[in-house]
Amino acid sequence: MIIDINEKDFDAAIAEGVVLVDFWATWCGPCKMQGAILESKLAPMKPELKIVKVDIDSNLILAQKFGIMSIPALRIFKNGNLVKSFDGVTKAEELIAAIESV
Repeated sequence: MIIDINEKDFDAAIAEGVVLVDFWATWCGPCKMQGAILESKLAPMKPELKIVKVDIDSNLILAQKFGIMSIPALRIFKNGNLVKSFDGVTKAEELIAAIESV
């Protein structure tokens, strides 16, 4: 399940279970590549995983809160706590290994 959220919905979105957050922007070419990986590979391989997309241009405070300096930036949360971070385009297999280890 992939959903777009904003700042007011963020805390509720990451509160329970394992959640992958994709910090991205519409103008970012590598973000489009990462989005395709999430949609075509990761989501089908891990249908139970909640994937949350945060547009940094619309949600600057969240980007600052998590120290996002470059995008795409992926953050894995477990029950509301940050447990893993990835910067740059990341392969589905690497993400799956990280998700299964938390």
